[in-house]
Amino acid sequence: MPGRLDRTSQGGSVFPLQPTKIHVSDEQLADLRTRLKLTRWPLGVGNDDWYYGIRRDYLEELVDYWLKAYDWHKAEAAINRYEHYQVNVAGVPVHFMRKAGIGPNPLPLILTHGWPWTFWHWSKVINPLADPAAFGGDPAEAFDVIVPSLPGFGFSTPLINNQDMNFWKVADLWHTLMTGVLGYEKYAAGGCDIGALVSGQLGHKYASELYAIHIGSARKLNMFNGDRGWDFSGGLPIPENIPEDIRARIIELDRRFASHLAVHVLDSSTLAYGLSDSPVGMLAWILERWMKWSDNAGNIENVFSKDDILTHAMIYWVNNAIETSMRMYANANRYPWTPAHDRWPVIEAPTGITFVGYENPPGVSTQNRVKDFLDSDRAAWYNHVNITVHERGGHFIPWEIPHAWVDDLRRTFRDYR
Repeated sequence: MPGRLDRTSQGGSVFPLQPTKIHVSDEQLADLRTRLKLTRWPLGVGNDDWYYGIRRDYLEELVDYWLKAYDWHKAEAAINRYEHYQVNVAGVPVHFMRKAGIGPNPLPLILTHGWPWTFWHWSKVINPLADPAAFGGDPAEAFDVIVPSLPGFGFSTPLINNQDMNFWKVADLWHTLMTGVLGYEKYAAGGCDIGALVSGQLGHKYASELYAIHIGSARKLNMFNGDRGWDFSGGLPIPENIPEDIRARIIELDRRFASHLAVHVLDSSTLAYGLSDSPVGMLAWILERWMKWSDNAGNIENVFSKDDILTHAMIYWVNNAIETSMRMYANANRYPWTPAHDRWPVIEAPTGITFVGYENPPGVSTQNRVKDFLDSDRAAWYNHVNITVHERGGHFIPWEIPHAWVDDLRRTFRDYR
């Protein structure tokens, strides 16, 4: 029975925990409304072109919607259509959402999000992965889907102890969760953003207990190591005598990620005083990332509706999670990744990778993206078995192109069941 002990996913299944519904109190919601109404706005002048960041008029529109139209109870009901669990793993509070697999022998699969993601960014792919037959797929490809909130994110709070939490320590927690708490003998893993690093570390340290992993990027696990781990450019100058379009792309990517990485690695707690006190300030900071990182053709609501934006923001706000979530970056630099073994590839677990055109490196077309990766020094890190690239889609792959993500992931695990 692949990956399982003495339990199946359907008919007489025995899951070792009792679910607990997500609930936000009326007192929290009332406090939020008060804070929104009392917002002191900056002038916001001279920013019609968004050069200085989020434009005030759009943020005011969102906040007005938050106050007058957004319904958290509706979002909460949708979230609670899935099973939710709160557990303690090695002293760390961990929330996870679950959808039991429907098929002859579902593989256990843990999906890990990133920042400023929430567990709910996986909501578009959970049902097709758990119940493929209901979506025209093969029931033999079903997964028992486990979707945790990263420690210090969402409902995996408060993270009072373990202030050194980073991606490679999360991997140890996830392995304990899957094998110790839930009792799976072997499991699968997937992730994007920070979740790709967590999954990569699982594939590095625990390869023999994983079927495979599928990730939304393929970075080196030591990407945050070093004295300039906060510098997206790695301290390298822009090369001279390069085509103007490539130079412009380099600058575009620098602007997209530079402040994000630098502030989160260097000053996350300083920023958190403002963002923990002001829901509008918190929304502005994470909205900037959703706008710049998604493939939205200049309109965020092509990817995230107002309700979507506010539901994800609420998951951060009601749990006071902004500080501990941002600190994940600082701790990846402060407590550098070190290898658990010296074998190559570093990530020995079979690895599937999904690339998207919106994140193509400077001078690399979608058609050449796979070759560019295979020619890079990153490829040798992974036991890559399935690499796919899509023209559409941005950083939030399972949210932006869920059908493609599901197809890619299924393909990765097809030969490892």
